[in-house]
Amino acid sequence: MSDLNRGIMKFEGADKPLVVGISAFIILGSIIALIIWALKVAYAVA
Repeated sequence: MSDLNRGIMKFEGADKPLVVGISAFIILGSIIALIIWALKVAYAVA
């Protein structure tokens, strides 16, 4: 068992590169979307 299958990641295959990549994409995409939204609201940028 790898170290990534412990803690909150208790399901088998939690450390597969595909799962990690999809999670990273979702998280980073959400952060970027929030930054763009905040800039549009704060500064009325096109």
